[in-house]
This record gives sequence, C-alpha cells and structure tokens, in this order.
Amino acid sequence: MAERRWRLWPQSLLGRLSLVMVAGLLLTQLAASMIWGMQLRSRSTTDLRVAAQYIGQGVASSIRFFRSLPPAHRGLLIQQFREMGGTRFYVGLNRAAVSVRPIPSEPLTIEALRALDTTLRAELPAGVRFRLDFARPEQLAMTPDGLSLADLPDTWVRHVLMLKPDPAPILVIQTELETGNWLYLATLMPNPYFLKGHDPLAMDRLLPQAMSLLAVLLLSILVVRSITRPLAALSDAAEAFGKEENAPALPESGSYEFVNTARAFGAMRERIARYIADRDRLFISISHDLRTPITRLKLRAELLDDEALRSDFEEDLDELDMMVKGALQCVKDSDIHENPTAIRLDGLLQRMVKSASLAGQVVVYEGCGLTVHGKPLALKRAIGNLLDNALHYGERAYIGVRRQGEWIEIVVRDNGPGVPQDAVASLFEPYVRLDHGRASNDGGLGLGLGIARSIIEAHRGELILANHPEGGLAATIKLHAVPASP
Repeated sequence: MAERRWRLWPQSLLGRLSLVMVAGLLLTQLAASMIWGMQLRSRSTTDLRVAAQYIGQGVASSIRFFRSLPPAHRGLLIQQFREMGGTRFYVGLNRAAVSVRPIPSEPLTIEALRALDTTLRAELPAGVRFRLDFARPEQLAMTPDGLSLADLPDTWVRHVLMLKPDPAPILVIQTELETGNWLYLATLMPNPYFLKGHDPLAMDRLLPQAMSLLAVLLLSILVVRSITRPLAALSDAAEAFGKEENAPALPESGSYEFVNTARAFGAMRERIARYIADRDRLFISISHDLRTPITRLKLRAELLDDEALRSDFEEDLDELDMMVKGALQCVKDSDIHENPTAIRLDGLLQRMVKSASLAGQVVVYEGCGLTVHGKPLALKRAIGNLLDNALHYGERAYIGVRRQGEWIEIVVRDNGPGVPQDAVASLFEPYVRLDHGRASNDGGLGLGLGIARSIIEAHRGELILANHPEGGLAATIKLHAVPASP
C-alpha cells in the first residue's frame, strides 16, 4: 500500500510542485467553501426563523378571523377573495383534512416548521389543532377527493402561489374550525427558493471556483516550468561535463538564485578543467621521463642469449610501456588506454597460471574455450589483482569460467578463511584491509579490489564478492559474452 502511494507521487519537480499547488488550492477552496457554507446556513436559518414567525402570525390571524365568522358566511367571503384576485393565502374549506405528500425533510424545512408551530401555539387559543407541511406544487392535493393544484382556475392561485417558470415549495396549513369543517391555507415563504440559496455546492457557485482553479493551475504550471527548465539545463550540463563533452555554458538568465547557481557551476567547471589539465600535464611528463629507462631495458634484453627469457622480458617491458603510455587514463579511472578487442580467455588465464606456477604458487584452472570483448591489458590487471589476493590469503587459488545466458562469469576463489559477512561491502573501499589480510600480506595497500571493480565496470560488467559455501572468498566477474558469428 505504501509503495502504491509512493508511485502516485510524481518523480519530476514539475509534477511535484504542480501537485502541491493544486492540492493546496483545492484544500483552501474546500475550507473556504465549508466556512462560507456554515455562515450562509446560519444566516439562512436566522432569516428563515424570522420569516416563519411572520408567516405564523399571519396564519394565526387568518385562523382567528375565520373561526369568528358564522359558518355560512365563510364560503361567500372566500368566493369574494378569489374574484378580487386572492389574498396573501390561498384559502379553501373542506369537510376533512387533505392528505399532503411532504417534500423530503431538510434542516431548513424542519427549522421553518418548528418556528411556525411555536408561533401558532403562542398566537392561537389552547386546544386548536393544526397541520403544517411543505409540498411540491405538482404533487399538492387541494381537496380530500384528490383535486390537484393544476385543476384549479389560474385566477385563483396566480397571485398567491408560484407555479411558473420554476415552481417553489408551498407551505400548507390545515386546521379544524369545527367538527367537519377544515380550513385549508396555502402560501409561499417570503423567500420562495429558501432551500436553494444555502447550498455552497450549487452549480452556479462551483463553476466559478472550477474556472478559477483551472486558471491558477495553468499559471502555476507555467511558473513551475519556468523554474524547472533552468534546473533541467543545469542537469544536462552536469551530465555532459561528467562525460567530458563540450557542453555550452549555462545562460545567466532567469531568477537570481539560478543566475548565481549558473555562475558557481561555470566557475567549478573551469576549476576542475584546470585541475585535470594540470594533472594530465604532470603524468604526461612522468610517462615521458619513464620511457628512457624502459628503452634501455629493452636494449639490454636484446643482449640476452636465452631466447625464452628474452621473450618473457620483452613481454613484461611491452606491458610496462603500455602502462606508462596510459598512465593518465590509469589514474583517471583505473583503466589502461588501449583499444578493445576479442579476448580468448584460455590464452589470457593460462599465461597468468603459468606466471603463478613459476613463482611457486598453485592455481587450478580448466580451459573454457570462451571469448569476451574488452581491453586485454586492463582485464588482465583486474583478474591479476583478484588472483594475487586469492594467493595471498589462501594456499591455492581456483579459476573457473562459465557462461550464464548473455553473461560470462569468471570466478576467482581461494581456500582461505573467508570474510565476515558484514565486512564484504567495505572491501572495495580504498586502504581497507582486514586483520587476517595484514597478517598474510603486510606489503599491500588495499587498492586492488577497488581498481579491479573500476576496470570491470568500465567494461559494463560487474564484480561480486561472496563467501564460498566450501570455504574461502569467491570473486565473480560478470562480462557480456561475444555474440556468435552468423
């Protein structure tokens, strides 16, 4: 679940800033709408209570008036009201109470009916019974036999009730004047649409908020993009500089902070470039100075009578010469400056086994017939460092080569005591040597594994250290296999 939440979190700065700004604006608008809605509801409730008290007083006065009239005069008076265009209320007389279908209860309708009930009980004599309901005009019955509001003449209700274009809820009051005589009153609230005015989520309010949110979102994206675009240029410049590509200088434009960053990055790049140039000149000079003694050694090797010995000397001097020529690259990334080529692992590893055997050391290796693509001298140096470690920390070393899919794995293993599991990760750090390593090889500096890993990673490979189940430390080099020829 946590991973899913993190996947929803954008990875780019543009996405994160945009999300934070939009979320902040949404929360702000939501909180403002809630506060405004509460205030609007409170004001609407207060206004509705006052209006209900006003309507209640009028209803109580009308009920008292009709109760005071003789029953025979009530119908004539109602007929006169209708001929004159009506009064504040639609008035009707029925033999029984009319069944009214009320609208769904809402806080405002409940509050209005409560205020009406309180007012009528206070204004009317004790014992007077009445019924209060809010109903929709299209569902309102006017008589016990089902006569609806639509069946009445238009002149009776057009000045009293609002039926067009947007019908409003109708307040219906019924009270029994005497047994078998019910007074039917219908009217509108002073604010006929009181149920609509308090809704903070009405469309006419949501649409402006949505438009303002969209406008702020577009402006936010433009602003955030103007902020992140220089950062993307800075990232590209840093990557190009790391790859030693000639990237153009960063433009000193934009915000004050970015201009300062661009200037600081440009100054840092110049200082690093000067440092690298000075170092290159230094090691070029050193390599040039070393060529003279190497040349003298080559001439002296030519004077040797033993051809095999002379061949070995020449091979070692050629390697030394190559290392001197690539001194600058060697210091830079522990790699020898040479062209990659196909390397037959049997030839490379068997020469290393032979050299170890001449030194009185035991190395076990069986031919594999596999080929990799890389820099021969650099790869030899990496494997040589691993082999030297294995021979220093164990009585013998084992070299195994196998193919695993698209990878070729070269495993160099010793039969020493191994390495504590919590110390394996630290072996690649410069000058890190364990206690048994110092006892076995007091002349080492703890640089071999780090150099070997740098060379392997330069070949787009991987160097893995792990304790072997049969004892000792196993160093596994993973290199890409050479594709088979068609």
